[in-house]
Amino acid sequence: MKGLGIAGLALALLAPALPAGAAESVNLILNWTPTADHSPYYYAKAQGWYEKAGIDLNIEVGKGSGVSSLKVGSGGSAFGVADLATTLVAKSKGADVVALMSVYANTGQTFYWLKSYGVDGAKGFAGHKIGNPPGDASRVMWPAFAKAAGIAPDSVSFVNIGPTAKIAALKSHTVDIISDFYNEHDLKVKEFGDDLGYLNWKDIGLNPYGNSLIVNGAFLAKNPKLSEDFVRITQKAFAACVADVDPCLKALLDQASGLDKDNQQKQWERIKFLMTDEFTTTKALGWIDAARMQKDYELVQTYLGMEKPFAVETAFTTRLLDPAIKMDASKVRK
Repeated sequence: MKGLGIAGLALALLAPALPAGAAESVNLILNWTPTADHSPYYYAKAQGWYEKAGIDLNIEVGKGSGVSSLKVGSGGSAFGVADLATTLVAKSKGADVVALMSVYANTGQTFYWLKSYGVDGAKGFAGHKIGNPPGDASRVMWPAFAKAAGIAPDSVSFVNIGPTAKIAALKSHTVDIISDFYNEHDLKVKEFGDDLGYLNWKDIGLNPYGNSLIVNGAFLAKNPKLSEDFVRITQKAFAACVADVDPCLKALLDQASGLDKDNQQKQWERIKFLMTDEFTTTKALGWIDAARMQKDYELVQTYLGMEKPFAVETAFTTRLLDPAIKMDASKVRK
């Protein structure tokens, strides 16, 4: 017995000791390749904020909101960034996913056209060609836009255009109108100047939530404190980047190659507009409103379909948000 005790002591001495506050490995999958709207995550990581909370964060490049929703929903990633409508569809298919904070409180969906092509606002879309990818959300949701705009859904024709070919297609008059996200607005202004016409979906009363921070439901239930720390650090990072984006973009550019700093700075100005609404400025940065979520659910149910309907309140929570951190509207320009 004594020999076994000594042997056991020897093995214990040889075994590597774990630090008392060992960080837990946590994965965040983005909705797409890193751009300005992801800079707060990189900034908070570079500052060591996640690490101090015991979170060893890995940021994974994404391949679309559908992929990030399903990976988080299956438990393959604890956290993710995804378009909220896409997340609702994934949840209806069994994905165990919960939205924790909105990033785009306003929809980024925008139509762009050239005035010289004879398009004059949404009512002037009839008889024109719209260019976007086949699975583009604006094409899928087109009947909702057409109804809000007061035009017949079949009054336009769609042309398949790749995401990176939209500006070229508009410039060459292959199409008359393109859909794109508002954070890329300045690229169109630079290309087309005063000839550019545009309409954000919010301007005709369609304003579903866009990109949001999501979590795996089982992970949230098992790790409530870690999840709260993650959300509040992320809130803090977004607020810091709203106050001064330069260090945030530096953190982003240090990790993501091929990005133009000037373009990313302009994108961030547009992103601040998308982050701002009556709730993020008064309740908390990232707030998700229950009434708006119900409208989003009904919109998705009508135009995208719900495989298995669910109670919308199970798809989001605001209890992890820090109400002391609010969106600073004074920093926003449209």
